[in-house]
Amino acid sequence: MANLSIFLDEIQVYVGTYKKYSEGSIFGKWLLLSDYSDFQDFHEAIKELHSDEDDPEYMYQDYEISPLFERMGLISECHISSQIFEVIEAIKSSSYDLEVWEAFTDCFGTYEDVSELEQKIQDSYMGEYGSDEEFAEQLLIETDSIPRNLPSYIYIDWERTARDLMMDYSASNGHYFRCF
Repeated sequence: MANLSIFLDEIQVYVGTYKKYSEGSIFGKWLLLSDYSDFQDFHEAIKELHSDEDDPEYMYQDYEISPLFERMGLISECHISSQIFEVIEAIKSSSYDLEVWEAFTDCFGTYEDVSELEQKIQDSYMGEYGSDEEFAEQLLIETDSIPRNLPSYIYIDWERTARDLMMDYSASNGHYFRCF
């Protein structure tokens, strides 16, 4: 979890303005989101940075951030959502790593409400496995779906079993989720 916190604390955005850009200047500054307590504090820093313009249109020219935030529509060249701080805090306080959040949204898309997204992850996350076959075998063992006294001459084709099981599950980057 330490690496997750470090990554989330290193999220940064390069903020310029469209006016400066159209005049041939890329003046702006990299702003580390962890330096600000909330979106309002972050927005005040941007206003101060570009106080030389009367009504600046901010341009988020570059950002070092997880694709999850783009997928959720929290950041683009012309927009940064006030919800970005809420999502960062939810991930930090969650019992799931950022990779799990990314895998879930890769499988099922995103939700407007971050608490609903977190609840869906909690309800459907099955764990991390090296392959569909490994997942299938572990799931059937944990649910006592394999008789303990299975004769040795009966074998399980894990590839086919996994293929059939995966009709009810989704996976991304080794993370498995129950479909809902």
